[in-house]
Parts: sequence; C-alpha cells; structure tokens
Amino acid sequence: MAFGVLLVLLLAAFFAAPLYASEVAGTTPSENHVTDQVTVDGKQVDVVSLDGIPIGPTWEQKYFLGADENGRDLMVRLLYGGRTSVLIGVEAVALTLLLGVPLALAAGFFRGRTDSVISRLLDFVWSFPALLLGFLFASAINLHGARIGPFTIEAGSKLIPVAVIGIVYVPYLARPLRGQVLTLREQRFVEAARASGMGHARLMLSELLPHLWPSLLVLGPLLFANAVVLESALSFLGAGVPSPEPSFGVLIRAGLDNVVVSPHLLLAPSVALVLVVLALSGFADGLRRGLAPHEELGSELVHGQ
Repeated sequence: MAFGVLLVLLLAAFFAAPLYASEVAGTTPSENHVTDQVTVDGKQVDVVSLDGIPIGPTWEQKYFLGADENGRDLMVRLLYGGRTSVLIGVEAVALTLLLGVPLALAAGFFRGRTDSVISRLLDFVWSFPALLLGFLFASAINLHGARIGPFTIEAGSKLIPVAVIGIVYVPYLARPLRGQVLTLREQRFVEAARASGMGHARLMLSELLPHLWPSLLVLGPLLFANAVVLESALSFLGAGVPSPEPSFGVLIRAGLDNVVVSPHLLLAPSVALVLVVLALSGFADGLRRGLAPHEELGSELVHGQ
C-alpha cells in the first residue's frame, strides 16, 4: 500500500511539471538565468556566481533544489525529466507487451518448430546484458536512423530508447509467459474449447490470455522499473534522450560533471530515480504476493542476468 501511494505521488508530481514550472517556479526547463539574481532570506544572490558555481537549494518557490551551471531551475528540470523517463518507460513496456505476449502464446500453444524458432530467438536476445544490447542498438540507430517497415525513426529521436528498450525486454516477458502457456494448453478447459470447434486464434485470446493477466500485472511494473533504469543508463551514456532535454540519465550525467562544486545536481536526480524504482518494485512485489504468491515471477528482472 505504501509503495502504491509513493508511486502515485511521484507520477502526479512528474505530470504536474508544466503547472509547477509556470505557476510556482515561473520558468521553463530550458530557460537560462545565468546573469539573474534571486532573493533568498531577504538577500539578493546570483543564480550563477562569477566563478560559474550555481546556487544550491533555496527551499523556496524559485530554485527549490537550486540551479545548474546554466542557471536553469533544477526542480523544474527534475520534474520534466521524471516525466520524460516515465513516458519512455510506459511506451517501452507497451511495445514489450505488444511483441512479447503474442510470441509467448504462439510458442507455448503450437510448440514444435514454432516453439523452437521463437525460443531460440528469445534466448539469443536474452543472452546479452540488457544495457550492452540496448547501448549497441541505440548507438547504431542514433548514427543514421532506422526504417522498420512503414515506420521511420530519425537519429536523435526519443523513439529510439522506446524501441530499443521495448525490444530488449521482450524475452524477460515472453519466457515466463511461454512456460505458463505450455501448462495451460494441457488443461481440460482448453481441450473442451478444441472439442467445441474453437479456432486457434480465438482459443488463445479468449481461453489462454485471461489466465495470463495476473502474471502481466506483476511483470508490468517490474518491466516499467527496468525500463526507467535502462533509459537513464542510455541517456547517461549519450545514447538515449538527447541533451539538453531533461531525463534522469541526462541530469545525472550533468550532475556527475559538477559533483565537486554542486553536489545537489547529482544527488537530486539520483534520489528521484531510486524512489521511482523502489516504488515500482515494491508495488510489483505487493501484486505478486496477492495474485501469484507461489510463483517467482520477474526473478530475472529483479536479480539481473
């Protein structure tokens, strides 16, 4: 329950970023204030000093968490960055579900050659560390863009981390679901559906898929947490969200470059990322205990490869 409340509060804060920026901070995530001053405790203070050191947290409406080296409000950039990372995570998980669920259903239901081909493909993708595979894919697409059927992804697009993360995590979803489908297809209700003349597609959608919902509800938040972490890692390495647009990874990279003189630039996005992942992981664990208490769903996502 506590993790669910924390998750709701974090998401609400991130998606209220435009309101906070306009009504509270009075700035935008990209607006520079290098030469401006701000009133702190009744005194006028430079947002960025003559030595290039940005102001630290004021705990007031403006520059609540301080500013970066360009005089941009860190709280505003953090909220916008959280929204960017969360949206990329949601879209990536949606792509993982769109690809992984049909593959799991087909492999587990048809078995034989279909299962062999799909399983080998999933094993190949799963055999690489997610970060390494994601970085290689994202770097390659960022160089020249990519065309997948009728869809074109331009270099530098935010669709790149969405596509890369969505594909990288397909095995982490499809492998456990395939095992469940293999078990379900032997149950009597499936035999009864076959005997009634139900076709393969309808049988998988109406008889098998509903039994996978508890697993999907548990794996979804875990995939979401991993997607946010991987997006942050890719952006930190320069292969995700392009700087200066804020995301957790972009902010952490900028904070690391200035950690000696402005530790708040690294601390704030790092704590925010940890809170998001903690909330999602705790929420997923609560769902698992309630929906599938005897199954170790998501162990590969939690413990890594």
